[in-house]
Amino acid sequence: MFMRTAEENFESLGLILPPPPKPIGVYKPCLIVGNHLYLSGHGTWKEDGSLIVGRIGEDMSIDAGKLAARQVGLAMLSTIKANIGSLNKVKRVIKVLGMVNCVKGFERHPYVINGCSELFATIWGEENGIGVRSAVGMGSLPDNIPVEIEAMFEIEPLI
Repeated sequence: MFMRTAEENFESLGLILPPPPKPIGVYKPCLIVGNHLYLSGHGTWKEDGSLIVGRIGEDMSIDAGKLAARQVGLAMLSTIKANIGSLNKVKRVIKVLGMVNCVKGFERHPYVINGCSELFATIWGEENGIGVRSAVGMGSLPDNIPVEIEAMFEIEPLI
């Protein structure tokens, strides 16, 4: 059975990566320690460098929030490619922490974060693309973005 690579899986989606986001504070967007790659919280960067903004349940629907989470996933993929060269160097997703900017009483945080998790599962397959995860609600997020996500990955040793 022929297995496609992560890069081939991404290409098959026909999606466009935004430019890798630049830090808007005192932190590194990406840190490699041994065979682990840590990504700081990423926001909803679009291909043109602008942000998707809005609060879920107030001025954004739950489905728009899920699409925003997928866009965060794309920004994360862009950071990965910029720092290690290829999505193929990621062995597996270890952990995803998704934060949802939502109204009080909103309870479907996992549904929103599925936008990113489903993207990762498509890229690296269900076995390696799905790790442990938390999805939590926040009263606000920077610049009023609807979703922020951070993640940890296992990567191939870099030479």
